Amino acid sequence: MTFHLLQRDRQGARNLAQILQYAVDKVGHCNLCRTLTEDSVCELCADPSRDVTKLCVVETPADVYAVDRTTVFKGLYFVLHGRLSPLDGIGPEQLGLEQLDSQLSSGNIKELILATNTTVEGEATAHFIADLARRHQVQSTRIAYGVPLGGELEYVDSGTLAHAFSGRTTL
Repeated sequence: MTFHLLQRDRQGARNLAQILQYAVDKVGHCNLCRTLTEDSVCELCADPSRDVTKLCVVETPADVYAVDRTTVFKGLYFVLHGRLSPLDGIGPEQLGLEQLDSQLSSGNIKELILATNTTVEGEATAHFIADLARRHQVQSTRIAYGVPLGGELEYVDSGTLAHAFSGRTTL
C-alpha cells in the first residue's frame, strides 16, 4: 500500500495520514465495554434497546463488529483487548478482568457468552472467565464452533470436526 500511495496517489497518502492522525487523537475506549469509540460510552452501550442481561466477551473491537453485524446478538459486549498469555506477560490485569468482575457482581448480567478464539490462549481465557462468572452465579455459555455452513466434511480438519461432534445439538 505504501509503494502504491507514494508512486501513484500522494494526495491519497496525505488524506490517509490525516485520518490516521485524527483517529489517534480522538478514538479511545468505551468506559463500559472497552471497544473503540470517540465518545466516553459507545453507541452500542448507549442503545436502550440492547439486552443488558446478556454480555458477550470478545478479544478485540473487530470481534464486536463481526458479531454485531450478524444482527443475531442483541446484548452488550466486553472487549478484552487480548487473551491470557503468561509467557507474554498478559494476565487478568491486562485484560480488564477487574472491570468485568465488577459488572458481574452488579447482578444485572444473567448470561455471559464467551466468544474468544479457539486458540490455546483463547480457550484458557474462556475457562478463566467462566470460573469468574460461576463465582457470581452468572450462567456462562460458549459460542459454537465447527463445520462452516456450506462446508464439505472431507475438507474440514480433524480438530474442527471433533469439536463439531462434541458440541452437537438435538434437532
